[in-house]
Amino acid sequence: MRFSHLTGLALTAWQSQHGALARELQPNALAAERYESGAVHQALMSHKKATWDRQRNNGAMNSAQYAAATGPVACINGTAKVVAGDAMNTFRCNKIDFYDFVSHTGLGSKTGEGSSSWGWTSPEGREFVVIAQADGAAFAEITSAGKLVYLGRLPQSKGAATSIWREIRGYKNYIVIGSEASKHGVQIFDMSKLLTVDPAKPVTYATPGDLTGYWNGLPAGSTHNIVINEEKQYAVAVGAQPRSSTCKSGLIFIDLKDPKNPTSLGCASGDGYVHDAQCIVYRGPDTKYVGRDICYGYNEDTLTIFDVTNKNATNIISRTTYEGASYTHQGWVTDPNWQAFLVLDDEYDEYDKKGLAASGYPITYFWNITSLEKPKQSGYFRSPGYGIDHNQFVVNGFSYQSHYGAGLRVIDVTSLPQDATGGGVKEVGFFDVYPEDDANTNGGSIDFVGTWSHYPFFKSGFILVNTIERGAFVVKRSA
Repeated sequence: MRFSHLTGLALTAWQSQHGALARELQPNALAAERYESGAVHQALMSHKKATWDRQRNNGAMNSAQYAAATGPVACINGTAKVVAGDAMNTFRCNKIDFYDFVSHTGLGSKTGEGSSSWGWTSPEGREFVVIAQADGAAFAEITSAGKLVYLGRLPQSKGAATSIWREIRGYKNYIVIGSEASKHGVQIFDMSKLLTVDPAKPVTYATPGDLTGYWNGLPAGSTHNIVINEEKQYAVAVGAQPRSSTCKSGLIFIDLKDPKNPTSLGCASGDGYVHDAQCIVYRGPDTKYVGRDICYGYNEDTLTIFDVTNKNATNIISRTTYEGASYTHQGWVTDPNWQAFLVLDDEYDEYDKKGLAASGYPITYFWNITSLEKPKQSGYFRSPGYGIDHNQFVVNGFSYQSHYGAGLRVIDVTSLPQDATGGGVKEVGFFDVYPEDDANTNGGSIDFVGTWSHYPFFKSGFILVNTIERGAFVVKRSA
């Protein structure tokens, strides 16, 4: 359904969920100063810390209270009744079924407090996951039946404090871990070590002894996020404080050609703090950049596109903000083999009651990036689930999104090449992992609770969902 075909009441109804009314803008110098100073980021982190302090004080972070539950339990008539008659184990859903749950305590953590997650598929097809927690990362295998089997863990680096901010990405058979904790550095661990672990004897690996590699070329040893370009064999540490450092918390490149000896490749400081990014070899319609090493930076108030082919002489191709921008969090190219569109979320606009998200229903922004020098904010989709959007990844035309208390949401974005406004985009499934707010007005909450992340890339279709309070879920879209 195209925008031009709609009039009157039909247009109004359509615009409530889709639209091309938001638009790209040139960055505002006065607003940019607030972001560059770190004031906006610190406010966001303070709101999160206040939420998590409240959750600790009311006992919600004690993951031992959440009993292990096994499935499969089908999503029927909008709910998955994992424990019959128990409201706290009855999950709202649509076309996503429950398979397993293990608490953070059951995954070997003393602190709990989940955050990032990632996965690895062995050459034989076994599927392993890494589940970030405040005191390290847990390892588990998802069996062919969808069971989550705990195998062991990797603690935080020696000398580093516990921190809920722990981010994980995969590189070949390795996982790369960074943390907001100072003195943590970047851990590199070989996932093939898990192939011979007996689940009856989980292994706690030593740091640094059991690491393949370790890199501590960060200003204070901390980083907000880790990004990987596997094709070009490098990692990127982003958001490494302080902002006054040489790299200004921008893109810090780490050579992974030899994971045992990671080395510095340089950095891109031109747009200051980078919150998250996606770095890939460009294979899109903008012929000027075909074959170049491109990073899409999600830089608090802008979408910033970098040419990082030369790591010591990077170039900003474009820097664009958008109407209603509050805190540009994460985006993902919809098709890595034809990079014409990008989906983006703003983590703070619902909390800030700003722009299209003022109603509290998360907005996914669509960007036409057929010109890297002049990206266009072409449309949007408003989620039907009340809450805050966070991490998202696109797999085969479907955007999988963690929406904190509203759970895992899946939207079909395959229609964007035909209708860049998002008129054909629709939600095709969800699994709400946080029943604690189901009875609230609007059926949710504008709060940093529930799911931080998920991993949707397994061939089996199983999806790991990591939650802040409870632990890890295994779910799968219904056939």
